[in-house]
Amino acid sequence: MPDWISDPKVWRTEVLGGLVVALALIPEAISFSIIAGVDPAIGLFASFTMAVTIAIVGGRRAMISAATGAVALVIAPLNREHGFGHLVAAVILAGVFQIILGALGVAKLMRFIPRSVMVGFVNSLAVLIFMAQIPELRGVPWPVYPLMAGGLALLVFFPRLTTLIPAPLVSIVVLTVITVAAGIAVPTVGGKGELPSSLPVPGLPDVPFTLDTLTTIAPYAFAMALVGLMESLMTAKLVDEITDTHSDKTRESIGQGIANVVTGFFGGMGGCAMIGQTMINVKVSGARTRLSTFLAGAFLMVLCVVFGPVVSDIPMAALVAIMVMVSFATFDWHSIAPRTLKRMPAGEITVMVITVVCVVATHNLAIGVVVGSVTAMVVFARRVAHLAEVTAVKDPDGSSVVYRVTGELFFASSDDLVGRFDYATDPKKVVIDLSAAHIWDASSVAALDGIAAKYAQRGKTVEITGLNDPSADLHGRLTGGLAVGH
Repeated sequence: MPDWISDPKVWRTEVLGGLVVALALIPEAISFSIIAGVDPAIGLFASFTMAVTIAIVGGRRAMISAATGAVALVIAPLNREHGFGHLVAAVILAGVFQIILGALGVAKLMRFIPRSVMVGFVNSLAVLIFMAQIPELRGVPWPVYPLMAGGLALLVFFPRLTTLIPAPLVSIVVLTVITVAAGIAVPTVGGKGELPSSLPVPGLPDVPFTLDTLTTIAPYAFAMALVGLMESLMTAKLVDEITDTHSDKTRESIGQGIANVVTGFFGGMGGCAMIGQTMINVKVSGARTRLSTFLAGAFLMVLCVVFGPVVSDIPMAALVAIMVMVSFATFDWHSIAPRTLKRMPAGEITVMVITVVCVVATHNLAIGVVVGSVTAMVVFARRVAHLAEVTAVKDPDGSSVVYRVTGELFFASSDDLVGRFDYATDPKKVVIDLSAAHIWDASSVAALDGIAAKYAQRGKTVEITGLNDPSADLHGRLTGGLAVGH
């Protein structure tokens, strides 16, 4: 039996958490609709169907999926050049791609993302969340600033009085009552766009079902699938760490695909995990179950269709205050503390900074994660390459010499290996002892073959000893066949 059924406290937390997320989703979904170049209702429909579907089929409980800026940026050119029908078809195809990638085990690639990239990811998303609020504070009436300050004060101090009601919900209600009762003219949710007055209905995309259509939408769909999976899996990993629980990443990958297919058939713009709203749900509201995710989507449509006029009066200052608080709570302040930076290896700091810079510069979390991961691999390869050591011990009678190789032999370290031998003055018999080394790739085998060839040119023999089983197997299969022309 789910916790929310048997425990009233959990039930209250999940319901209120879902309500707060639904309120925060409305202006975000409208903004992302504008980025994609579609009607605001399209983004709201997508947020509704994504959240409700992923609550059932997703692998990470309490994570919020809805229309996102990253997906909007990917599909906006398609909508602009070919029309809304092609956009919907691309969303459905992206969902199919995600299901296939999920079934193929793409989630397992998450283990190759190092901690420094994860920290950079978290810090950069906090920066992006904060930067996204700045336009809401420019060129606005002066009452916006005291309202926002009051909202932040409520978010900080109200939890000290009680945690029965989420502070974000209290902040939204209080600021809305103040602005409506006092007749204060400030930007509101209604100013972002018209809210839908009815539920979405399913249907097929209005496109010709031809090979030409498929070739047109496929590149956009695949890009959307990759960006969506990247953000969703990174968000799921972050929530795992915050809640100290494990989630099924493969199920989450497939679930994202199913949610996008459903969203496409209901005429939505597609989406993926929403980091800001997930942080509101998990970190601020304390939600932990699928109920909060489901209710976030359900409340979203109820608020739009039934309580549209009331929701339209919510001042944007209240929602900006919540997102600013989320950005500060999300940022890993420990990672930039002087004590941490002094102890952290320079390579780790570099990877973190590059990840943050790439994300902030491109406004694309996926690009930052990829660049950061590649940088981390290069840093690791350079570090490991210098761990390969070669020491020579000659027999007293001068008849032979033993070179003892220690470390990991792969493409980076094997380049230096060839120059560590004294080909001209060594005796007739040369022994290379690899008992303290491991051969990882063909480059290392080719380097060993090159060493043997250099000695052979001088009439000297090379004997390789001490290979462990995997190294011996790789060396046995590749040696002698890697020279130029083979």
